[in-house]
Amino acid sequence: MAGPLALVGGDELHPGNEPQDELLAAAAGADPAYVVATAAARHRPELAASHAREWFARFGLDVVELPVRTRTQARSPETAALAAQGRFFYLVGGDPGIVPRVLRETPTWDAVVSAWRGGAALAGSSAGAMAMGRWTLIRGRFPGDRRREYRDALGVVPHVAVLPNFASFGREWVASALEGRPSDDVVLLGIDERTAAVWSEGSWLAMGGGGVTVITVAGERRFGSGDAIDGVPPPVGV
Repeated sequence: MAGPLALVGGDELHPGNEPQDELLAAAAGADPAYVVATAAARHRPELAASHAREWFARFGLDVVELPVRTRTQARSPETAALAAQGRFFYLVGGDPGIVPRVLRETPTWDAVVSAWRGGAALAGSSAGAMAMGRWTLIRGRFPGDRRREYRDALGVVPHVAVLPNFASFGREWVASALEGRPSDDVVLLGIDERTAAVWSEGSWLAMGGGGVTVITVAGERRFGSGDAIDGVPPPVGV
């Protein structure tokens, strides 16, 4: 059985994330436990890895960085071998475009997915959560542009594009994401900061202090902490 999958809305590695992070750590059960700092590769990834190590130590995990800051590293047999042994993977936030470019169709990402389908815990926050969908959403033509454009992501959750930080700026992306949708079956998943949509034991659940909003061409529904989430497809291969 696949392990839990957590899509976190942002502000990871801080108080308020305990419900989903406790679940992930309990499912991992043991090391190796990895932080994947690919999204932060241009913005001090070593700091993101250090924060993850410090944060998850309180849940009994000895987290180290899985070296996948570049596509060359992600294609390395040595890195893939490390990933194959992993029991916990956490993709931190950062650049929403870089994660699929580095990880998609590489031996290391294949090993991560295989480990997760074998029971390891898998999570992504903000850009890391966006990468788990069928598509990620990148900025439009210039800095500050609220328009979002679709790009292929890692495809762990079909039909989905994640809108992180939904309680602050993520909601501003809804109009352009609906207007530019590549098909009518797109599911926009708006996730508040320090909140997660968690796939566990065959269903989606909202966890954390905020809410999860499911948006389609037919309308939107919001789910609070502890609610079962309807309208989101199951991950691929579970």
